Amino acid sequence: MTRVLIADDHPVYRDGLRMLLASTGEVDVVATAADGREAVEKALGLRPEVVVMDLGMPVMDGVTATQRIVAETSEIGVLVLTMHDDDETVFAAMRAGARGYLVKGADQTEILRAIKAVASGEVIFGPALASRVTRFFARLPVVPEAEPFPQLTAREREVLELIAAGLSNRQIAERLFLAPKTVRNNVSNVFAKLRVADRAQAIVQAREAGLGRQP
Repeated sequence: MTRVLIADDHPVYRDGLRMLLASTGEVDVVATAADGREAVEKALGLRPEVVVMDLGMPVMDGVTATQRIVAETSEIGVLVLTMHDDDETVFAAMRAGARGYLVKGADQTEILRAIKAVASGEVIFGPALASRVTRFFARLPVVPEAEPFPQLTAREREVLELIAAGLSNRQIAERLFLAPKTVRNNVSNVFAKLRVADRAQAIVQAREAGLGRQP
């Protein structure tokens, strides 16, 4: 059975959730906690597989408690189960290291499925939150990958690309409409900047960086 710690400052909800999970026969509730500090102490002492964490708790809030637990061990997964569903709170919890986020009102099946997912290392959101998280990341700007070999000029990188594709100096000169001497100079510069002794070593480095696909 999955070993679980429940952290919630409302005793009625906390005890109700404990009984609900215990009734499934698939979860072993090893302890409960009434505030964030107690949740951290019991989590690190008992090492459950999952902490079901409320956020709005006294003494220490659930986001801070999550951060403390995750900082100490990667073996414990935190599943947030709270009333708060605003973007700021959701992403604060995820940045703290929570692997799952459900809003109170989720049914037994949904909570149990989320616990098992978090215990196995997955990240899971409730249906209402999943679409919001997807939209949030869809709005983020795409950061372009850094070009390999930034020490090369645009022309030298172009020459290296053709070297990696297997072209000779003469073929490179014809392809780029350059004088053979210009190509030789560029090839020499490429070898010097890559700190390679010959064409074969340059090709190896270039292909490892993803160059050489050009025919």
